[in-house]
Formats: sequence, structure tokens, C-alpha cells
Amino acid sequence: MKRAVKIFDTPYILAEKFAEELVNVATDAGKTSCIALSGGSTPELLYSILGSHYSNSVDWANVHFFWGDERCVPPDDPESNFGMTQRTLLKRIVIPDSNIHRILGENEPAGEAARYSREIEDFTVGRDGLPVFDLVILGLGEDGHTASIFPSNSELLDSESICEVASHPVTFQNRITLTGRVINNAERVAFLVTGSKKAGIVKKILNNSISGNNFPASRIVPTKGELSWYLDREAASLL
Repeated sequence: MKRAVKIFDTPYILAEKFAEELVNVATDAGKTSCIALSGGSTPELLYSILGSHYSNSVDWANVHFFWGDERCVPPDDPESNFGMTQRTLLKRIVIPDSNIHRILGENEPAGEAARYSREIEDFTVGRDGLPVFDLVILGLGEDGHTASIFPSNSELLDSESICEVASHPVTFQNRITLTGRVINNAERVAFLVTGSKKAGIVKKILNNSISGNNFPASRIVPTKGELSWYLDREAASLL
């Protein structure tokens, strides 16, 4: 597993540079790409840049978008990761509806986790009995969670399922998330992390401190792929 740490002066520059990386994946010659998206403020900035700068320079028909996790809310809910992506990116590019694989957050959670797992299997190649994403984008919580794998449900890192239902430890809101084994089977995994509030957790994870080893994000270690951490100056300030 290769790990790269890339530090940028501002969240906007980080998002610009990562947009270039995503476009490289999306334009891999003769290949259909499967990309799992994330929610959050930095991905929102990323999607806005993609929608404004790359709407006509990528053949989006060769890209299939999935989501790494989603709150169990309708797509027009302000908390919907899909809804945010729809506003900032999907409405601004030409992409077939069949290439947009949203988690149906309005559905019954357990049934939707199973349905979405089947959809992922149908549209991705497999390796070692698991689907392979070309790119998985992740965020990092101040408690060390990523996707919707929290310290309180870290067993999802080793789940045999592709997707599971998770519960937020404070709000108890249901979410649907990719599991750790699926994330770790991707060709590329990228954390996008910004802000000084994340600096402490970034330091613990990237310095391999004993206290950082139990955070879900620290256990995202691709089995055959590449791992990249994209940080702004504030998130990297304690490294």
C-alpha cells in the first residue's frame, strides 16, 4: 500500500488539485470509472469546481458515481449528500441518469443497504470477492470516523457486507455506509481534510500514535491500492 500526504495552503487550492486527480481517473483511456463520493464542505467545494471548470472537458458518460455513505433522508433534504452533489455538480454536467447511483435514503434502511449492495455489485468489477471502486473519496470526523463508520460501530470495518446501516452516536440518525473491507479494496482512496479542528486527529493517525490506532479512519489501509491524504495548512498544522 502506497500512502501520500499532500498539503495545500487553502481548502480551495486543495479542491482544485484534487479535481485534477479525479479528472485523471475519469478520463482514463477506454475505461469506465466507478467513483464513490463523499459529503461535507470540502467535497462540496470540489464538486463546485468540477461543475464549473470541467463540465465540458470530461466525457461524463464514462463515469459512474456512487456514494460512500448517505443519511436516511429524502434527496431534497438539506442533509442529503446526494442532494448537495446534485446542486453543485450533477446539474452542471451531461451524464446519463443511469450513471448516477444514489443511495435511496428515503427507503427502509436495511432493505436499502441490501439493494444498494446489489447495485454496486452489478456495476463494478470484483476482486477477492469484493467490488472494486476506481476511487473512494472520504472525509474525517473529529472523532476519527470516516464514511459513516464511527468508533461506536467500528465492527463495520470488518463486515462481510458491502453496505450496512449505521447509527450516528449522538443523534441516532440512521445512515447507510460502505463497509471497511470494500473501501480498502479500492484502487485509490483519498481523504480530504481541512480546518484546524481536524489537526489533532490528523496528527494521531498519520504519526501512527498508539491513541490513533483505534480510530476507524486509521484502519483505512487499501489492500492493493493507493492511499492519499489531502490536507490544508490548518489540518496539517500539528504534523
